[in-house]
Amino acid sequence: MSQNTKPQGKFVQEFGLGAAIILFVSSILGSGVYKKVAPMASDLQSPSLVLWAWAAAGLITLFGVLTTAEIGGVITESGGPYAYFRRIYGRRFAFYYGWSSFSAIQSASIASIAYVFAQAVNALLPLPALGGAWETFTILGIFMPFANLGVKLTAVALILLLAIVNYRGVKEGGWVSKVITVLVVVSLFFIIITGLSISSGSVDHLRQAASTYPPESFSGNLGFIGPFFAAMLGAFWAYEGWLNIGFIGEEVKNPQRNIPMALIFGILIIITIYLLVNAAYLYVIPVDEMITIARSENAIAAVEVIRAYLGQPGVLFISLLIIITTVGCTNATILTAARVYYSMARNGLFTGRAHYLHPKFNTPSRVLIMQAIWSGLLVFSGTFDQLTEMLIFASFIFYGAIAAGIFVLRRKEPSVYRPYKAFGYPIVPLIFVVFCAVLVLITCFQRPREAGMGLFLILIGTPFYWYWNRKYGTSKE
Repeated sequence: MSQNTKPQGKFVQEFGLGAAIILFVSSILGSGVYKKVAPMASDLQSPSLVLWAWAAAGLITLFGVLTTAEIGGVITESGGPYAYFRRIYGRRFAFYYGWSSFSAIQSASIASIAYVFAQAVNALLPLPALGGAWETFTILGIFMPFANLGVKLTAVALILLLAIVNYRGVKEGGWVSKVITVLVVVSLFFIIITGLSISSGSVDHLRQAASTYPPESFSGNLGFIGPFFAAMLGAFWAYEGWLNIGFIGEEVKNPQRNIPMALIFGILIIITIYLLVNAAYLYVIPVDEMITIARSENAIAAVEVIRAYLGQPGVLFISLLIIITTVGCTNATILTAARVYYSMARNGLFTGRAHYLHPKFNTPSRVLIMQAIWSGLLVFSGTFDQLTEMLIFASFIFYGAIAAGIFVLRRKEPSVYRPYKAFGYPIVPLIFVVFCAVLVLITCFQRPREAGMGLFLILIGTPFYWYWNRKYGTSKE
């Protein structure tokens, strides 16, 4: 029997509004809420500026959500942004988004979140390292695959385990996300309440800048703006994943109503949590200590904050919480992102083997395997911060294109039914488009290595597009 005639399953609508909101929140709540405050403090050296960076990133993300929710209510196919781009801009642009998700954005998200899971395990049980010359061995002077090897192998093991869970069914993957998200949200509010009320923290910690303030970077060509945008890259990593609910459009009940509502309610929950928990961190630990934490490769800011007022029992609690959170976020990203590549293959823009749903489990089983292998390889390509800044740079190229797409779609399809219309149109979408363009340009100056790596991973998709479009595309327009 040929590959194309093998029995296949079909997507099942498993997610109502509540489940969709939970999956949305679990796709975002991952490593950033625990780790990114330290490098942001290092960039800005002022707790008030750090909180402003979190608030600004949240507001910009909200603008993106308010814009994208209209498109998500109109185009409800699996694949999310890939489906949006295919309908708005055509096959080629859609391919570049899908390819970028596989090569850089979603796969690097999986790798990065799993990396922090392994760092949290390392905080409880030190993992082995090769040591010596192996730690500094490089490939092309850029990649250090053997540095921190015990942490990297543990991250890869998590990716493989969760790929197996999602291979066996969307219900199983969704159940994991639901249980973990409830535990994480409750625990984060525990940290907020205890950090602000029980700890020996001080309001002065929120007011006092670092002893080395202002940082040398403020005197660069871009002045204050460059470091502030660099810090916002960290915050945007924590917000990354807000588009993922669209990836499973065909598995959401009443998607035209529930996808926009899940986007809007979900992001408001996330913004509230982030502002409160980061205020608690900076209330407990002065910014100078945060900067010291940022300089340690495996240190996690949240762990050190809890250590400051709950001691070793607190370290055990927060380490277990980070482990649980990162398992949930890695799981949600694995579950949702695989649908992009399945949709690409269905349209003749990915390897034909990816256009397959398991006949028993109704999951894109082959894509899940491919995604797990590439994400595992990315774990070895760089540090956590390098991975996240690369994928944020690549993401905002396409975020801006989505927001611009609302103008195109309204012109091309003015009479199509829109269950939700973008709040503040056309001002809110336009602000978001301009911000995306500015962030991409500034990242090229502030983080040239990460920007270059992101562009490289996007552009190497070109020969694959020519090959797959020629081989499969003519019959799947």
